[in-house]
Amino acid sequence: MSRKTITIKDVARFAGVSTATVSRALSRPSSVTPATRKSVLEAAQSTGYQMNQAARNLRKQQSGAIVVFVPDLSNPFFSHILSGIEAAAARNDKSVFLVNTYSPQNDNADALARYLSSSWADGVIILDGSLPKDLLQNRYVPGVSPPVVFGCEWSPPDKFPSVRTDNRRGAKLAIDHLIGLGHKNIGHVTGPLWNVLSTERLAGANAALAAHAAGLPAWQCEGDFSMASGTQAATQYLTLDTRPTAVFCASDTMAIGFMSELIKNGVSVPDDVSVVGFDDIDIAERFIPALTTIHQHREHLGESAVNLLMNAINGNAADDANAPLVLPVELIIRDSTKAIS
Repeated sequence: MSRKTITIKDVARFAGVSTATVSRALSRPSSVTPATRKSVLEAAQSTGYQMNQAARNLRKQQSGAIVVFVPDLSNPFFSHILSGIEAAAARNDKSVFLVNTYSPQNDNADALARYLSSSWADGVIILDGSLPKDLLQNRYVPGVSPPVVFGCEWSPPDKFPSVRTDNRRGAKLAIDHLIGLGHKNIGHVTGPLWNVLSTERLAGANAALAAHAAGLPAWQCEGDFSMASGTQAATQYLTLDTRPTAVFCASDTMAIGFMSELIKNGVSVPDDVSVVGFDDIDIAERFIPALTTIHQHREHLGESAVNLLMNAINGNAADDANAPLVLPVELIIRDSTKAIS
C-alpha cells in the first residue's frame, strides 16, 4: 500500500468483505463469525489501518470501552471522579462511554439493560446507587454480562466490587469539629433518605453526637443534594424559634444553597451560624465565606474504580473482590465555621 491514509474501505478490499462487515467486526466482534473476525483482523494489521486498538480488541474479543453510569452529568461532584476514570482508562487502552441515568431515555431497566452487553463495553462502572432493582437482579447475567464495579454510591447488599469514601468518618469529623468549636445545638441537612450516602452520613453524624452526649441533631431537614434543596432548608431554618448555632450539610451544593439563602436574609455565616459541607467541590474554596468541608479524594476514587474493573476484566480479581475499598477523608477548615461566642 502507498503512504496515503488507510481507510476502512482499504481494509474491506483487502479482506474481501464489505465496509459494513469491517465496521461490525471492529466495533461489535460478537456480531460476525470467528472466520470473518480473523480475516478483518489480518487485513487491518496488513494494511496498517490506524485503528490498531480496535484490531487488538478484536483479537481479545473485547470492545475496548468502559461504560460509566452517572446519575447527573450537570453535578460538579462527578467531574473529578470522571477525570480519574478517564485517566486510568487511558492507561489501560480503554475509551469511556458516559450514560446519564437521569435522562428521560435512560429512566428504566429496559433502557439501561442494553449497556450490560459485551458488544457495548468490556466493563461497567456505576456511580448511581438508585438504579432500578430489576437491572442488576434480573438483567445482569454473570459470566455473560461485562464486569460491574460500583464507585462512590453502591447498592446493598454488596454483590459487586465497589470503591467508596468513608462517609461515616467524614460525618464524624464534621460533628467533632463543630463540637470542638463549642457548638451544642447542631442541625443536619441530609440527602434523600433512600440514598445510601445520606444514611451513612446521617449515621456517622448521629454516632458522633451520641459520643459527645449531645443527643440527636437539634434540627434535621431532608434535601436531595441539590443547591435548591439547600435553599429550601434555609427557608425552613429561618422559621425556627430556636435556631441551631451550627449546621452540617450532607453535600457542598446543599451547603452553598443554604448559606446563600441565609446571607440574603441577613443571617451571617459564620457569626450567626457555622456551616460544614461534604465533598469539597471546586466552588467550596471560592464561595464567600469559603466552605469548611469534608474532602473526598475523587480522582483517586475514579482511578481505583477502573483498577478494580480491570482486575475483573483480566480475570485477576481477588477472592474478596466484593469487599468494599474504602478511601479516607479529610476535614478542610475554612471560613464558614468559627468558635461559638
